[in-house]
Amino acid sequence: VTEFVHSHPGGASVILRNAGKDVTNIYAPVHPPNAIQDNLDPSACIGAIDPSTIKHVQAAEESAGERKRREARENLPPLGTILCLDDFERVAKSILSEQAWAYYSSAGDDEITMSQNRASFNRVWFRPRILRKIGSVDSSTSLLETSRSEAVRSSLPLYISPAAMAKLGHPDGELNLTRAAGKTGIIQGISANASVSLDEMLDARKEGQAVIYQLYVNKDRAASEKILAKVERKGCNAVFLTVDAPVMGKREKDMRAKGEEVQTGGGHGAGSGGGGVAAAISGYIDPDLSWEDLEWFRKSCKLPLFLKGVQTVEDVELAVKYGVNGVVLSNHGGRSLDFAPPAMDVLIELRQRRPDLFDKIEIYVDGGVRRGTDVLKAVALGAKAVGLGRPFLYAQSGYGEAGVLRAVEILEDEIHRGMRLLGVKSLSELTPDMVDILPRTYYPQPKVDSQ
Repeated sequence: VTEFVHSHPGGASVILRNAGKDVTNIYAPVHPPNAIQDNLDPSACIGAIDPSTIKHVQAAEESAGERKRREARENLPPLGTILCLDDFERVAKSILSEQAWAYYSSAGDDEITMSQNRASFNRVWFRPRILRKIGSVDSSTSLLETSRSEAVRSSLPLYISPAAMAKLGHPDGELNLTRAAGKTGIIQGISANASVSLDEMLDARKEGQAVIYQLYVNKDRAASEKILAKVERKGCNAVFLTVDAPVMGKREKDMRAKGEEVQTGGGHGAGSGGGGVAAAISGYIDPDLSWEDLEWFRKSCKLPLFLKGVQTVEDVELAVKYGVNGVVLSNHGGRSLDFAPPAMDVLIELRQRRPDLFDKIEIYVDGGVRRGTDVLKAVALGAKAVGLGRPFLYAQSGYGEAGVLRAVEILEDEIHRGMRLLGVKSLSELTPDMVDILPRTYYPQPKVDSQ
């Protein structure tokens, strides 16, 4: 890897530090199986290893933390006892390695935005209607309704947000998400930094199963054009262009998990040491992406384009001006800029200031959604669907595909109960007059760590 070492997205130091060692255990959970073939010239492969030259290192004695996590995984609560999404998070915290937990759960700086993503839903209260016939309810909806593609029918107004490194929690990784999404009739967002190859996920789809590809634009545009051609050829339904992470946020929990000295320098990842999993997978991202580059996308790909990470009404207006098909109101799960506004607050402001834009562009929301009632609040205010990332990572970490299925079932039950208690039979009956908006207030949000 001599020629590649300084362009490694995770920086040169991690390669140099482990030169000559068997790094399978740290490589496999964060790289898809085709990573070497896709990124190195065949000339870089120097041949097979002679097993007789391998120095076998005796396994270290199991630490107290490792023993505790192993015992927790061996004694998982029965899946039927998991009643809400937070239950999955508590289980995941008990079984994940320190590195995996730090990567999944970390957020930017003091993690204020992450906590407020959840608390923002507390501002929205329902105005239930009574004595309506709600014996049967329909929670299905049409998504990705654009001039560039046929609409996709989803069983619920939610989707799996593109979230990376699922193999840190379970050997099957993102395949758990793909299979469960197909069985439950929802859309999966495929992370550009998935630990399972794109081909593996796309080949695991059911016939007609919709997926959305998340794109981080590479500094080497040819590399992005290559992946766009592939996702279009392989039948992806749309592209989420991530726009809220030109550099990685300062995720201190993730950075500390490696127990190393950390170089600072803007969070670009490449060339920095000890920056955690996030830095290790982000060094290729182009920080100079601009509105003008949307024309480059259109020339490179014909799929519908959604901007993921819009955080102001003004940028929704610009998105309409530039003709994108939709936006995802999001702050990257609080993982980028701390004190960026919760997506729910942006949705409320958009409803109040520019209600006309909901008829011009599809509005999605993600960040902090943990209950079916959260989904209903967002839909009532005009969101077509909401995305959930961490809850599905936690669910698959403990229980694999079955955990993801259970998570969707929990959300479906809560959505259907909520609809009946609100007095609505279909999502189209959820309108802004069915909610009240309280003034912005700081609601301290307890962390799973403290429970």
